[in-house]
Amino acid sequence: MTILVVEDEPTIASFIEKGLKLEGFAIQTVTDGETALDMIESNDYDLVILDLMLPKMSGEEVITSVREQHITTPILVLTAKTMVDDKVTALDNGADDYLTKPFSFEELLARIRALTRRGVVLEPNVLKVGEIELNPATREVKRSGQLLTLTKKEYAIIELLMRNPDRVCTRNMIGEHVWGFEFDMMSNVIDVHIARLRRKVDKGFNPKLIRTIRDVGYRLQK
Repeated sequence: MTILVVEDEPTIASFIEKGLKLEGFAIQTVTDGETALDMIESNDYDLVILDLMLPKMSGEEVITSVREQHITTPILVLTAKTMVDDKVTALDNGADDYLTKPFSFEELLARIRALTRRGVVLEPNVLKVGEIELNPATREVKRSGQLLTLTKKEYAIIELLMRNPDRVCTRNMIGEHVWGFEFDMMSNVIDVHIARLRRKVDKGFNPKLIRTIRDVGYRLQK
């Protein structure tokens, strides 16, 4: 699945690109409206993530031009514009969804899933690491066949760890993936959620799979 990200803020663009690549998406990133329009006209994307405040051509102009050409590629607006009038205009002009900044990566993924369900239904692969299985379609996580009851944040953490088996996921990676790019790294909320997740994933099972890498982050070992 290929996604075009149109974002002129380097920090946000990098955050989105890295996160979506970890989720298995093919990503192309551009930083202005004119280039975005050229790319949409000449490529068959599964989704476009579009900022509104762009150089050379605004996001609103891109949406209007794309829909006037009867291009039906789903467009997810991701912008700092929070006024109701801005949302109404973008949606009326042809945007399929509207998400405001700051945002959490988990919500962005949920909206991507919702938009892709309206078109071609993709068959996600079940992730398996040791005794743990995660089904992205049903969002079910099992260990040794036993269903684990996880919160949304716990699910997002274990998914990230499972997509990076035997690799250290830093606190920065986890914070950005689950809570968004403005996450406060001085907070102990990651440690609290990891402790709860560890109790559900490892308690009563052997071997223990979630490992703490001191002063760095966490790793899910195969």
